[in-house]
Amino acid sequence: MEKIIHVHLIFEKKDYYFGSIAAIYTVLEPEQIGVKYNTLRNAKWKDISVYQTQRAIIKQGEIVRSKQL
Repeated sequence: MEKIIHVHLIFEKKDYYFGSIAAIYTVLEPEQIGVKYNTLRNAKWKDISVYQTQRAIIKQGEIVRSKQL
């Protein structure tokens, strides 16, 4: 399974989906989500699946794909 990162911008009411934490910062600025790259990268993702700031909700999950028949 592949990981996916969902970013919900609270005030803009927009959702974005990324394949990595680094990819978030190619589209969004740290000010838009309320957290810098290094802080988000160093979050304890093995212990948490949601990271929330005053501006965004960031969730990490897995993509489930069907197997070829």
